[in-house]
Amino acid sequence: MSEIQPKGEQLRNAVRWLSEQRRYTADAIGQAARRFDLSPAEEQFLFDHFLHADNAAED
Repeated sequence: MSEIQPKGEQLRNAVRWLSEQRRYTADAIGQAARRFDLSPAEEQFLFDHFLHADNAAED
């Protein structure tokens, strides 16, 4: 997975947490969004980066 540097401390913490968990599912992203109190736009960033990127790689 490529390295990303999102803006915002909470979003960086969420990305770090997901990477440590090695779980890139919709459920895990939702957990990260709640755990780190992310905005809807920040949560969408995680979906776009982790879920949509993985689906594109599989095609």
